[in-house]
Amino acid sequence: MLCEHSTKTAPFLFALAVLLLTAFSPDDASALYPDRIVRIVVPFAPGGGTDVIARTLAQEMAKDLGATVIIENKPGAGTIIGTEAVATSEPDGYTLLMGTFANAVNPSLNAKLPYDPHKDFAPVALIARSFNIVVVNPKSPVQSIADLIAAAKADPDKLSYGTFGTGTSAHLAGELFKDMAKVNLTMVPYKGAAPGITDLIGGQIQVMFTTVASAASLIAGGQLRALAVTSAERSPAFPQLPTVAEAGVPGYAAESWYGLFAPAKTPADVIDRLNKSAALAVQSEAFKRLGVNEGLVMVARPPQELDRYVRGEEERWRKVIQDAGIKIE
Repeated sequence: MLCEHSTKTAPFLFALAVLLLTAFSPDDASALYPDRIVRIVVPFAPGGGTDVIARTLAQEMAKDLGATVIIENKPGAGTIIGTEAVATSEPDGYTLLMGTFANAVNPSLNAKLPYDPHKDFAPVALIARSFNIVVVNPKSPVQSIADLIAAAKADPDKLSYGTFGTGTSAHLAGELFKDMAKVNLTMVPYKGAAPGITDLIGGQIQVMFTTVASAASLIAGGQLRALAVTSAERSPAFPQLPTVAEAGVPGYAAESWYGLFAPAKTPADVIDRLNKSAALAVQSEAFKRLGVNEGLVMVARPPQELDRYVRGEEERWRKVIQDAGIKIE
């Protein structure tokens, strides 16, 4: 009887085993996602604004995903090294990229990239947007954007502005200002915001389009004078400051942004899971505090919106880069 019973149940057990193996096969591994460490590659050195934002995102997403989320810094070549590392990773949702303004401008700055900025990536979520602040030395006679334009027109070869690298948001915000305000400012590159601000305070340069994180405490302490914000709308963090557009350059807007990307061909359900997790993360108290400190506007939009946004930014900055003749060798 035992043998007969075993013979009858064997096909059932075999079918059940096949069903279970199929349900959890490697082809459908996303059903268990995430079941190991998730890495977010930051294409900058530790300690900068992008790194801080990514670490806060990782911390908050880990709570929702129920998995460890770590940051891997891969700086170099204007973010190209870290970005390429993600482009060539397995499309399984365990290696992600913290994309930035650089993703939109690198195709115009570099004749040949080792990856396709669209074909090799799947957008996950537009996390946040930020802006720069136009600052001068508090002893400067320049009290407003109108004063800056007037001073630049009065002596076209005298005024200079500092940047923290060719092709950065600070550099291109300055070039856009020059183009739209019809003025000449000499660009002076620095290896970071701090040395540029030091020279601005020391009087070696006259203006900077710098980040909130690098300037906020110095503005509060009276070591810098803020003229305007570069965003299209006024910032809740600096409601007293006009936008550059309001202050004399209609239509001007220059902003930075942060977006999460995965390698192309990452399963759609994994992308959806990550998008929802990111949207939840930016609602946290940690992100609210970060928003004030870094001048962020949290957005956490769907993947399609990140794709549309980046393509729009690419097109807009391509013209600025071409008109200014900017190239990275």
